[in-house]
Amino acid sequence: MQDAQAIARIRRKYRALAPELDERRRRQWAAAEARELGWGGVTIVAQATGLSRTTINAGKAELTEPKKQRALQSMRVRHPGGGRRPLAETDPDLLAALESLIEPTTRGDPESPLRWTCKSIRNLADELTRENHPVSAVTVAKLLRQAGYSLQANRKTREGASHPDRNAQFEYINASVQRFLKCGQPAISVDAKKRENVGDFKNGGREWFPKGEPQEVRVYDFLIKSLGKAALYGVYDMLQNQGWVSVGIDHDTAQFAVNSIRRWWYQMGQDRFPRARRLLITADGGGSNSHRSRLWKVSLQELADELGVPLFVCHFPPGTSKWNKIEHRLFSFITKNWRARPLESLEVIVNLIANTTTRTGLTVKAALDTNAYPTKIKVTDEQLARVRLKRHDFHGEWNYTVSPQR
Repeated sequence: MQDAQAIARIRRKYRALAPELDERRRRQWAAAEARELGWGGVTIVAQATGLSRTTINAGKAELTEPKKQRALQSMRVRHPGGGRRPLAETDPDLLAALESLIEPTTRGDPESPLRWTCKSIRNLADELTRENHPVSAVTVAKLLRQAGYSLQANRKTREGASHPDRNAQFEYINASVQRFLKCGQPAISVDAKKRENVGDFKNGGREWFPKGEPQEVRVYDFLIKSLGKAALYGVYDMLQNQGWVSVGIDHDTAQFAVNSIRRWWYQMGQDRFPRARRLLITADGGGSNSHRSRLWKVSLQELADELGVPLFVCHFPPGTSKWNKIEHRLFSFITKNWRARPLESLEVIVNLIANTTTRTGLTVKAALDTNAYPTKIKVTDEQLARVRLKRHDFHGEWNYTVSPQR
């Protein structure tokens, strides 16, 4: 009966003190309690605390050491050299075996068993154990960090073969933009954004919601035919730091692209540039505003005739669309603004775009474009010949001017 009371008392004390004790202080406290109990004290303290008898006896030995020697070791938890040896020491081939699994094509056997398997730390630990290197997943993670590895995603850096005049075209575009901005003339960057499914679909990113109550969306991204897709075409004003986005319900064609520029002009551009004598358009080399598209050039001619100003057009070289200003000055902020928000309707898309702002002063307007834009429109040679297109001396296929007919 007395032993049970002693065990309960010591257990209560141990639970209160354990969070504040390191390894050495824990065994010395247990040893002091056992010594106070006398005969059978080690067993009672072991049952109450869960510490082993060996640990408690080691604490008793430390308490009997001379005070001077204990003072010299007061800053240490373990004796010099104490503790289990690291696996990297007891198994010197462990790290090499681990690296051969991580990068089998460059450092090890190309027929590695994990070549076509997710290299999680658990899979790595299991495979190392099968190769006579018993190790836990926690140790694998520690070894990887020590060896300079970390969890990383793919990074887009390979652009494929680049045009020899790529940098020269960048410089040409930059010089053209600076020339227009210096004179107070409008210079815009245009592009089409990825078409978005309309409906309660998952949208990337995270947003604040009550804990345990995430917004529920569809499991599969199958198109809802009654809602369709939204075609987004943007115009970014590089002088005023303002954007316009047309939200279309039909195809992303050259006519849709040029009509988006037209709507930007009437909604925003003409008020900002009442004395505009020309307009610079920078665009990608492909897509609806491709430099090879005949319909793009014919549609630009219609716009130039309507506005009465020449349109200077500069295209980015193939494979360099990410350098287009609209990508990182407009579209990236739209994506951030609607993160984790299902694009449930066209109205939601328009409102989310129109409410995109930045601390640097970006403002955006958006509107729905309900026009139909048929595909596969053929532009004849006669129609193309009527376009007043003058190619610039430097890469005329990328840089040209479309002037009004009158």
